[in-house]
Amino acid sequence: MTVTDTTATPAPVFGAPVLEASGVTMRFGGLLAVNDVNLTVHEGEIVGLIGPNGAGKTTFFNCLTGLYKPTAGQVRFAGAPLQPKPRAVVQAGMARTFQNIRLFANMTALENVMVGRYCRTSSGAFTSVLRGPKFRREEAATRTRAQELLDFVGLGRSTEHLARNMPYGDQRRLEIARALATDPKLILLDEPTAGMNPLETRQASDLIFKIRESGLSVVVIEHDMRFIFNLCDRVLCLVRGEALVEGTPGEVQSDPRVIEAYIGTGEEDEDEAGTGSADVQDATMAEEEEGKS
Repeated sequence: MTVTDTTATPAPVFGAPVLEASGVTMRFGGLLAVNDVNLTVHEGEIVGLIGPNGAGKTTFFNCLTGLYKPTAGQVRFAGAPLQPKPRAVVQAGMARTFQNIRLFANMTALENVMVGRYCRTSSGAFTSVLRGPKFRREEAATRTRAQELLDFVGLGRSTEHLARNMPYGDQRRLEIARALATDPKLILLDEPTAGMNPLETRQASDLIFKIRESGLSVVVIEHDMRFIFNLCDRVLCLVRGEALVEGTPGEVQSDPRVIEAYIGTGEEDEDEAGTGSADVQDATMAEEEEGKS
């Protein structure tokens, strides 16, 4: 007789909430881009944000990070209300990358990361112009920390390379290093594997796990379903600006509503479309190719 072990795998234990978004709504005139979306992210947690093109994922990110002031709702960080201003968001401890790479093309990799670090320096304009002792100490510390972060993301040998001359995958990692330079507690990554080959995608996954191991929380927008479901502790799916379903990767990838949202089928042809996570991924890849053409 075969005995099956029915012992459930214990759920991962995370820390206190670091980000709490409640009822976030964003209107652009008559367009309701995000409607009453809630999201809580705990210390040490990796959360995925998925949805078809136009679902409101990046708009929601922009509301969280102060690029947009939500029409309604509230964002709290580490228990305190968060001002909808990018500088206040960064100083509170939240950093992000963008869907389209935003590096300083004619600066070196080291200089790009140093730019991210300056929000944690305190030298005033006067001592900076005169390059006084405090400025020199902070500049040296900034340079040292930037090099440490380049080593952390695997770009330690690219210190003096101009950003515009670096391979695409390295540019993505450089952007993450610059975000880490702000000393965040939470980092938001907007499509970090877009345009990457399979090897670069695996490296990105390893890097995100490494970031979590360093004590940070992570929220990831991504269209690569296999990447998301293998990476995240929890996944939130948005459709037409609203939260469709939230749960573990297993719960989300098997939910018929998620499959229908990506494939666009109804219940009458559900059997023909299939219900596996691979179908969701294939449909998403097709959407991406359409967007590029």
